[in-house]
Amino acid sequence: MSVYRDNKTNTWRVIYRYTDWTGEQKQSSRRGFASKHEAQAWEREQMNKVTADLDMTFASFVEHYTEDLKTRLKENTWSTKDHIIRTKLIPYFGKLKMCAVTPQIVMTWQNEMLRFRDKDGKPYSPVYLRTVQNQLTAIFNHAMKYYNLRENPCRKAGPLGKKKSREMLFWTKEEYLRFADAMMDKPKSFYAFELLYWCGMREGELLALTPSDFDLEKGTVTISKSYQRIHGEDKITTPKTEKSNRTITMPDFLTEEVEEYIDSLDGISKKDRIFTFTKDYLHHEMNRGAKQAGVKRIRIHDIRHSAISLLIDMGFSAIAIADRVGHESIDITYNYAHLFPSKQTEMAARLNMERG
Repeated sequence: MSVYRDNKTNTWRVIYRYTDWTGEQKQSSRRGFASKHEAQAWEREQMNKVTADLDMTFASFVEHYTEDLKTRLKENTWSTKDHIIRTKLIPYFGKLKMCAVTPQIVMTWQNEMLRFRDKDGKPYSPVYLRTVQNQLTAIFNHAMKYYNLRENPCRKAGPLGKKKSREMLFWTKEEYLRFADAMMDKPKSFYAFELLYWCGMREGELLALTPSDFDLEKGTVTISKSYQRIHGEDKITTPKTEKSNRTITMPDFLTEEVEEYIDSLDGISKKDRIFTFTKDYLHHEMNRGAKQAGVKRIRIHDIRHSAISLLIDMGFSAIAIADRVGHESIDITYNYAHLFPSKQTEMAARLNMERG
């Protein structure tokens, strides 16, 4: 590398040559530095990046991390990670050397995250704090595994936030039916919530459905894609996990409802989405319906919890339920078992009968 003074502009310029991962010789340059010191500092940072020397800054290592992982992840997954990195990690760690980040520095950052309050005085949720910490940990783990970083400072600093989300909410079947009655004044809303509840599908899976996904003779719906809104654009992606690819058998009444709804959509093709509204629309309708029906407000995703809870209450096995709703592991399904505490009373009653 070479640092030159540009007499015409009275600034400094860096020219450097390097060999990329294919073995090809490359040359690059940058001009406009106010001082020789700034030019030399930038020169050193580029050399650290080229050689993957962990004397580089956190921000520079993130560029390596991005190159290594971005193409391997789903677009919406990377978008979430990238947002956390840009807004929560780089502003604090960006200028620090990777090899100089200590557990004490991580703990100081953790304390800042814990002290944060938004304009309404609300802190970050414990689950969000854990999500952000997990991303920081993942970056340092990547540096250890592939770039020979000696240790991960996050491990000694300890966890931030909580892994478990807030208590899982759900509707009983009776509560859902009251809500569904309130939705019948808007057919598209009614049919959307019917599919969410009786099939236990995810919101993105619902919004990606097309007529070709249904076999109305067999009464099935095939889940093979998901709808996402990424950077202001509609995206159809693969489902959340491999197990999410599945075919669900619908109850007869739901098959009839779906056929009625699709028939009402004039000019729709086999590949057109049958629900073209946004997730915000669903959230608005959820608010409206819950208020009219006089039932507690739950999240859209809690309808999936409600569907799973109903199947548990009906006595189906965890394996059968996991297959229907697309859980990657039956351990996830077992997490729902606590949603029906009334089962404890039923168990005790049956044990009383057994004792005679």
